[in-house]
Amino acid sequence: MTVTLADVAARAQVSPATVSRVLNGNYPVAAATRERVLKAVDELDYVLNGPASSLAAATSDLVGILVNDIADPFFGIMASAIQSEIGGPGGRAGGERLAVVCNTGGSPERELTYLTLLQRQRAAAVVLTGGAVEAEPHASAVAAKLRKLTEAGTRVVLCGRPPAPDTGSVALAFDNRGGARLLTEHLIGLGHRRLGYIAGPEERTTTRHRLEGHREALTAAGLPRDPRRTVHGRYDRTSGYEATLELLRRDADLTAVVAANDSVALGACAALRESGLRIPEDVSVAGFDDLPFSVDAVPSLTTVRLPLAEAGARAGRIAMGREEQPPGGIATVRGELMVRGSSGVPRGSSGVPRG
Repeated sequence: MTVTLADVAARAQVSPATVSRVLNGNYPVAAATRERVLKAVDELDYVLNGPASSLAAATSDLVGILVNDIADPFFGIMASAIQSEIGGPGGRAGGERLAVVCNTGGSPERELTYLTLLQRQRAAAVVLTGGAVEAEPHASAVAAKLRKLTEAGTRVVLCGRPPAPDTGSVALAFDNRGGARLLTEHLIGLGHRRLGYIAGPEERTTTRHRLEGHREALTAAGLPRDPRRTVHGRYDRTSGYEATLELLRRDADLTAVVAANDSVALGACAALRESGLRIPEDVSVAGFDDLPFSVDAVPSLTTVRLPLAEAGARAGRIAMGREEQPPGGIATVRGELMVRGSSGVPRGSSGVPRG
């Protein structure tokens, strides 16, 4: 059932004219009244009519791209590729699409806020990038928002994020679990037996899947899954630096450090050098994502390449209806192991402390 302006007015106990003034922002309204109206809008999930030119259409020419951190190359590459596919003619009357990049800063609350705002603007499409927050209340709230968007005619694409069943969205999911398993298997194959792992934030799907892949490789090789050798942190260089020092404090005889992503791996390299250890002669380092700077690190990082630009471009085409959806609305995007100079054979026999 469609929520009307009169419904909002009744909930807020004001006149429809007052609701209109609050939403249009063209007339002074008392702060308490304004808050009451906005609360009613949120509670009823009222969708605001856009500009007059969009009243006759189901959606507007707006496309929202949600990212965790636009300064992170992982998200910047995808956002740029998505936008390159939605630019140019394609809107109503052959007009341009307007791409809006929404930077959540990793905040679940901001993610929900942006989805609500895009719903009210009748966005033509919404693309959510990167891992999802697994906390049940938030996951349920996001699923409800995605359903409302798709039911209203908005195309929703998840790029690098697990599928959201029963929401009408399309998912291009990265095989983070398989990539991490491949990476750890490579290090074990070189003879490493004492591996430290720097994981991302615990509440993120990407973190869980990559850690699961790492542990699957350890188990398959008959190696212990020692919880002391795993440290969680943010997906940034500082976290990698601090986590590596903590791993060395817990086990000074580590021969390899596996990082949650390439930025974390750079921090790990800095911490190892400051601790007087050579890479890879004393300790090998591996990352994930194959971000542009990976090959320029010294030594260049062994990592798993995710086709971020390709996945983003495909998400943009699907969002614009220029490419068919994958069967069942879900496609798995796999990574490629890039073996470089930061991984090497450990000194001495496997697992023997450095002398």
